[in-house]
Amino acid sequence: MEPMPKVLKALNWITGALFVVALYMVLFFAPREAVMGDVQRVFYFHVAAGWVGALAFLVTAVTGGIYLARGERRWDLVALASVEIGVIFTFANIVSGSIWARPIWNTWWTWDPRLVTATVMELVYLAYLMLRQGIEDTDRRARFGAVYGIVGFLSVPLTFLSIRIFRTIHPVVIGSSDPTALGAFDMIPKMRVAFFFSLFTFTFVYVTLLWHRLRLQRLSEKVEQMKMKILSV
Repeated sequence: MEPMPKVLKALNWITGALFVVALYMVLFFAPREAVMGDVQRVFYFHVAAGWVGALAFLVTAVTGGIYLARGERRWDLVALASVEIGVIFTFANIVSGSIWARPIWNTWWTWDPRLVTATVMELVYLAYLMLRQGIEDTDRRARFGAVYGIVGFLSVPLTFLSIRIFRTIHPVVIGSSDPTALGAFDMIPKMRVAFFFSLFTFTFVYVTLLWHRLRLQRLSEKVEQMKMKILSV
């Protein structure tokens, strides 16, 4: 089996250490929010998971554009791996938002613009994964994925701007929040430190997972090549 690169091993340890520190900052360093109480702590990882989803889909759009320009298959593999990670973290963002909303909004779900656009974004990229499976030709599948990834990225800024464009009960994390938003709060310095450290940590988590996914893909392809050689004998 192909040995794990030393840089990736180091990245595993760094990411693990950062995550432990992030947990400490969220659970103990950041103060208890006066109105919402401890359920507010969900917000640190809720936003960070959403950030990873947006970052992953941005990487998919960029690598899709590079693939269309250069035709190198490795960029398509990066785009696909990034979508897989983005879908998982966007789902975590939606679920954690529901956990927060139940005690604050007294409901698991409401047809708020942010919730609707985030769910649509998730469905857009789930469709990306399913539609790719229906295309057998490798080059055609890669071209489709590249174009879809670029067009589908329009759902990301729409999701981000939804609470700034439309009337919504969802609080704005950075910037002025609508006074009618339920659950809005002002971050004090310790909260900001925990918040931005969580974003920083989850960025490392994304990079680490992406590297592992690409490495797994390469190993899988080698196994398939070995099978083909054996069958051709």
